[in-house]
Amino acid sequence: MKPNFVKNVSTWGNHPIVNKLFKAEEDYHKIREFLRQNNEVIAYGNGRCYGDAALADAMFSTRKLNKFISFDRLNGILECESGVLISEILEVIIKQGYFLIITPGTKFITLGGAIASNIHGKNHHLEGSFVESVIEFKMMVEDGEIITCSREKNAEKFWATFGAMGLTGIILSAKIKLKNIESAYILQESIKAENLDEIFQLFEESEDWTYTVAWIDCLQKGKNIGRSILMRGEFALRAELPQKWQENPLRLKKKLSPTIPFYFPSFVLNSFSVRAFNFLYFNKQRQKVVKNFIDYETFFYPLDAINDWNKIYGKGGFIQYQMVIPKEKGKEGMKKILETIGRSGQGSFLAVLKLFGKGNPEAYNSFPFEGYTLALDFKINRELRQLVDNLDKIVEEFGGRIYLTKDSMSKPSLTNFLKNVDSSKFVSLQSKRIKRGS
Repeated sequence: MKPNFVKNVSTWGNHPIVNKLFKAEEDYHKIREFLRQNNEVIAYGNGRCYGDAALADAMFSTRKLNKFISFDRLNGILECESGVLISEILEVIIKQGYFLIITPGTKFITLGGAIASNIHGKNHHLEGSFVESVIEFKMMVEDGEIITCSREKNAEKFWATFGAMGLTGIILSAKIKLKNIESAYILQESIKAENLDEIFQLFEESEDWTYTVAWIDCLQKGKNIGRSILMRGEFALRAELPQKWQENPLRLKKKLSPTIPFYFPSFVLNSFSVRAFNFLYFNKQRQKVVKNFIDYETFFYPLDAINDWNKIYGKGGFIQYQMVIPKEKGKEGMKKILETIGRSGQGSFLAVLKLFGKGNPEAYNSFPFEGYTLALDFKINRELRQLVDNLDKIVEEFGGRIYLTKDSMSKPSLTNFLKNVDSSKFVSLQSKRIKRGS
């Protein structure tokens, strides 16, 4: 291969950074040739996973596979190539009165990445993960053959691919179902919870709401441990909206998105700045309950409003640690996790708690199962490995697992749960790391 295709590549956490082969093609013949010329390949979407799941000796970028194929407006069925971003899909479907059945916390991931991670959102407890919206997808497998996978055709490959982190092949395109909406606005209720007992009670009381999520102050201790704000919401009907929005309920005003222009110095994020942020965030809402209408972008993708926000963590990078604990052990497990983080002083100002439903057991490589999931960001430093080891022990004790889309350093016993993905061709740094430790 030409040497100019070798470059420094990382993912959203800027850790690790590798100098490896990186190639983008749109011609299927050239993609097949790329597979034949390289021994270990993994697909790379928009680089929004956090660890090493999309890194390999040879990475195939899907971003040139960026074409829309068809849109059945009557039945809400969209087909496009795997490199199309969720943000690009939303630009097309919102104005037609549709939304994604499942969306993660960022709109800057690819359709192929959504399948490979089997993404989940704020509605997993009611509507499951991304597999529920996928009708079929086309994939290039080890020998370069292109196959169509659905619940009826190549079903084993279909089910194995969701959550398999690209280890079953290169997804080329997909056909998905959409959901109807009357407006681009969410009717939201924000409720303050003083501790862990209260936030778990609020989640239980909110299980009929389609969307629920909580920001949690991970540095609180004692009686205030688990202090949080629950956000629950539903897409607003046109008639429910304020009069000023009823005329064009599916159109939003363009917003300016500030950009973080440089990597922050390492000293900016510390226990003091995180405590200060958490204090201000919790207390900016003065009332116990606030009800309002907000646009879908603010509700689903708050961090997307700031371009390159990952630079806040500095050049050394960061990880996102996300685990799920079985529902019946959720409160006890989360308390122990929060106590451990509090003692470490390595708090996260981006700590998100969600409730998972039972999910679809046929998608057996998926991360979610019925329980509570907590996601936290930690800056890379000398003490982080010990914190991750301590958290891993707690997750293992309570029968949990780690989200592979975020993982870069957790124990193999918590991450080695994939089945039917043993491939000599599709190999990532993550899969090699997990196998070495097993």
